[in-house]
Amino acid sequence: MSPTTNDAGSHSSARETTEGTVYTVTGGDWDEIVQSAAKADDERIVVNMGPQHPSTHGVLRLILEIDGETVTEARCGIGYLHTGIEKNLEFRNWTQGTTFVTRMDYLTPFFNETAYCLGVEKLLGITDQIPDRATVVRVLLMELNRLSSHLVCIATGGMELGATTIMIYGFRDRELILDIFELITGLRMNHAFVRPGGLAQDLPPGAVDQLREFVKTMKKNLPEYDKLATGNPIFKARMQDVGYLDLSGCMALGATGPILRSTGLPHDLRKSDPYCGYETYEFDVPTTETCDSYGRFLIRLEEMRQSLRIVEQCLERLEPGPVMVADKKIAWPAQLAMGPDGLGNSLDHIRNIMGTSMEALIHHFKLVTEGFRVPAGQAYAAVESPKGELGVHVVSDGGTRPYRVHFRDPSFTNLQAMAAMCEGGQVADVIVAVASIDPVMGGVDR
Repeated sequence: MSPTTNDAGSHSSARETTEGTVYTVTGGDWDEIVQSAAKADDERIVVNMGPQHPSTHGVLRLILEIDGETVTEARCGIGYLHTGIEKNLEFRNWTQGTTFVTRMDYLTPFFNETAYCLGVEKLLGITDQIPDRATVVRVLLMELNRLSSHLVCIATGGMELGATTIMIYGFRDRELILDIFELITGLRMNHAFVRPGGLAQDLPPGAVDQLREFVKTMKKNLPEYDKLATGNPIFKARMQDVGYLDLSGCMALGATGPILRSTGLPHDLRKSDPYCGYETYEFDVPTTETCDSYGRFLIRLEEMRQSLRIVEQCLERLEPGPVMVADKKIAWPAQLAMGPDGLGNSLDHIRNIMGTSMEALIHHFKLVTEGFRVPAGQAYAAVESPKGELGVHVVSDGGTRPYRVHFRDPSFTNLQAMAAMCEGGQVADVIVAVASIDPVMGGVDR
C-alpha cells in the first residue's frame, strides 16, 4: 500500500486481494481516509416495492434505495396500466368520449366526465345553455363521488396500517353510494352519464327519496371514523410527521388537493374558479397546518361532511325541467326507457321519429353514428376532484372527433411529491406517505 499526496483533493479506491483489502489513495490525510473507508456501509441496497404489492395502490412501482431501515432515495416507476385512453379519444366522436374518460381515474368517474364535458361545451359555446336541473344533478353526483373516493382512500389507508375496522366501515359506506349510482345510471362505476350538453337521462323515480335516506345514514356513520381513528393514539403516532411536505414543496411540485390544503392554504377550485354554479352553494374548505399524512386524513374526513352539506342543498334545488340542451343539433336524440334488455331507447320515441318525418330519422342516424361538429379551437376546463385539480385540454379541428384531449390528472402530478415525502424516513413510512397522496393509477397511466 503506497499512500501519495495530491493537492487537487483526495480520492480513495479499494480492491480485494488474498492478503486483504488494498487501498489506492491519492491526496488527503492517510488516517482520515482509512477511517472513512472503515465507516463505509455496504448494507445499502435497492429494493422494488411493487408493481404487485399489497401496499402500493394499484400497479405503482416504487424503487427504494435503503440503508438499513432508512430510505435514502425513492423513485416512482409508472406505466404498468397504460390504456391509451387519450389516444383512443381521437378515433371516437365527442359524445363517445365520455365512455373513455370515465375509466381514467376509475374512483372518480363523474369528475372525469364533467371536466371533459365542460371543455367540449366551452368549444361549442353552450356553457350558459345547460339546463339548471342537469347542472344541479352534476354537482350532486360529483359530491357523492367525492364521498365515495375519500371513503376508499381512508379504508385502504387504514388497511395498510393494520386498522382493518376502518377498512370495513369505509367500504360499507361506499357501497351505499354505489347503490345510488347504480339506481341513477345503471352502473356502479364507469357511468358515461354526463354528456356534452347535459345528462344521458333524468333521475329515475325513487332516487330523491333514497338520497335523503343516504344523507341521514351518513350523518350517523361519519362520527364513527372520529371515534375509531381521529383521537386514536396508535393511529396518530403512525401518521403524524409522516409524509411531510410544506407549502413551498407543494408549490414547486404542483401538488393540489388535500396535500396542498394540509399546509394551511385553502385552495379549492370550487371557490377560486367556480364551475357548475358552485359559487351559489354554502360549504367550507377545510385546512390543517400539519403538512403530514394525519392532516390529510382530517381534511378528507371534514370534506365528506361538507359534501353532505352540498348534497342536501342540491336536493332542495331539484326543480322539474329538461336535462339536455335544447339544441337538437347537439342533444343526443335518445329518450331512454327500461326495456326487456335492462335499458334502451323508448319505443314510443322510435315510433315517433320513424313515423313523423324522414328528416328526423336521418338526423337521428347521423347524430348517433357520425356525431355533431365542434368548432375549431381549444379550451381548458378544470374541476376540483377529490385528489386535486383535474384539468382537461380539448382541441378541435372542426370535425366530429377530438383532434387532441389531454388530462392534467392530480394523481400523476401529486406522485412527484413521493420522493420529497419519503427520503430520509423509514421504509414502513413509505406506505403511509403514498396512501396519503391517494394516487389512482388509472389517472396516472392514461
